[in-house]
Amino acid sequence: MPLRRPVLTHLLAAVCALLAVALPLGPALDLPGTYAVFCLLAFMPAAWFALTRLDLHRAPEWGHANRVTLLRSVLLALVGGSLPFVHDLDAMPAWVLSVIAVTALVLDGVDGWLARRQGLCSPYGARFDMEMDTVAILYLCLLLWLSGEVGEWVLLAGLLRPLFVVAGRVWPWLDNPLPFSQRRRLICMVQVGVLAVCATPLLGPPLTGVAVGAALALLLFSFTVDTVWLHSHRHDGGGTNNG
Repeated sequence: MPLRRPVLTHLLAAVCALLAVALPLGPALDLPGTYAVFCLLAFMPAAWFALTRLDLHRAPEWGHANRVTLLRSVLLALVGGSLPFVHDLDAMPAWVLSVIAVTALVLDGVDGWLARRQGLCSPYGARFDMEMDTVAILYLCLLLWLSGEVGEWVLLAGLLRPLFVVAGRVWPWLDNPLPFSQRRRLICMVQVGVLAVCATPLLGPPLTGVAVGAALALLLFSFTVDTVWLHSHRHDGGGTNNG
């Protein structure tokens, strides 16, 4: 594939940037030296998708939108790398990680806007963006669960998308493309925002559980709406996802 080499170059640059931040950030947050290693592991889902799903790419170039999504994945890896050390986090590291997560959330609206502005929308970019949303939610859910802020039920928010993909293997109509939806994007941003705020010392039980539960209810509603739409359009191949 002609894009494989430039994507590999971008991934190498992303890994270098990730290490350049993680190596000094770990000691600054009083995290063990292996923090950078776990950050690299947390980056693997993004690298895997970026390389293995190029068959979905329609544009002649990778585009700035995908570069922004890749930057989001680096920020999320900084959050995911902290998961094995959740019990070592005090207030300051929790705030730093939450700010990183919120920064990734702010960038979430930039990649899709760039793709539409440059006319580079493709199923690849839309899926890359969606998978990074899933990674963000899953990492933050794990952070809250491992810290004891909420029960294991919070993992449902992070597993909804993977379960949806698995269900698509059983019922192929669930794998049809969805039309662009501001409702879907807004609810996803609310979900990540609530999880990021709940990961800070700002909230504690039982308010954390109430806030996360309300956000999860919105996410379930969004998935239900999409499922009903896909079922009603199961014979016409779905919509056009513009990311």
